[in-house]
Amino acid sequence: MSNPRHSRREFLEKMGLGIAGARAALTTPALGDAPVAEAIPHRTLGRSGEKVSLLGLGGYHIGMQKDEQESIRIVRTAIDNGITFLDNCWDYNDGKSEIRMGKALRDGYRKKVFLMTKIDGQVADVAAKQIDESLRRLQVETIDLLQFHEVIRPGDPERIFGPKGAFEAALAARKAGKIRYLGFTGHKDPDIHLKMLNTGFACGFTFDAVQMPLNVMDAHFHSFQKKVVPVLVEHGIGVLGMKPLANGIILKSGAVTPIECLHYAMSLPTSVVITGCDSLKILDQALEAARTFRPLGEKEMAALREKTATLGSQGKFEPFKTSHDFDGTYFNPRWLG
Repeated sequence: MSNPRHSRREFLEKMGLGIAGARAALTTPALGDAPVAEAIPHRTLGRSGEKVSLLGLGGYHIGMQKDEQESIRIVRTAIDNGITFLDNCWDYNDGKSEIRMGKALRDGYRKKVFLMTKIDGQVADVAAKQIDESLRRLQVETIDLLQFHEVIRPGDPERIFGPKGAFEAALAARKAGKIRYLGFTGHKDPDIHLKMLNTGFACGFTFDAVQMPLNVMDAHFHSFQKKVVPVLVEHGIGVLGMKPLANGIILKSGAVTPIECLHYAMSLPTSVVITGCDSLKILDQALEAARTFRPLGEKEMAALREKTATLGSQGKFEPFKTSHDFDGTYFNPRWLG
């Protein structure tokens, strides 16, 4: 299997909506002996009722370290500091991300987390195979949340929900106890997200969670915040925000700080804000943002949007919306089946 993110890796190497709802969903239970003010906030994952940490650990970056033990150290340090939501994907780093996360979840760590991974397969037989491969790599019997990955083409929803589509395999896996909840992800166009949601509704199915880019630039270009989040809130679907810093690309604008980026995404009605941490230093930064978080007011949110309005108007700092550089399935269409 070729590198699923060769263009994405090149990028990495070069390198005011629903505030009341966010406040209402926020709780800050103490973790261990830490005072409540220092704890990572937890929220409810939509209608599932599951309590998860507001900060989620991205899975792609867990396969980037030269030393596998460093990857394991990052995962376990995140969990030890209160992160309970773990992200991953069947194709990340040729499976290395899942393998390393699986090793990190030994020794009792699995029971401390809500584990999510994704598959690329859009036809039943390929999807079923990828689900089993992910279970084997992660060394678990059940994945808490399985998501259809990279729903980024207009024809993806019909293919997934069509005859012998991946949806059939996901339902079979859920019935067999291999997965508990089902969602989908994408980073290209909010209209495709809406099509996926509506295709599910037409089939009598409502997703448990949906993942999309939510950041200080998103409101100005192909906005998931404006178009998709209100629909998810209306239907009680868990909101998973990703790319809060756009892999550091947003920081190159010079308009905002890492903490401002994370606090902005956390102040939306997000169940989880997923961020990649390729080192303990970056993990510490994310943990600081979570521990110091208090929902931003409408004026504060508007001020951040105003600072980024011109910069974000053409999607320059969100290249995953405007190019194929972050589209693993574009470079590896066979993964779709």
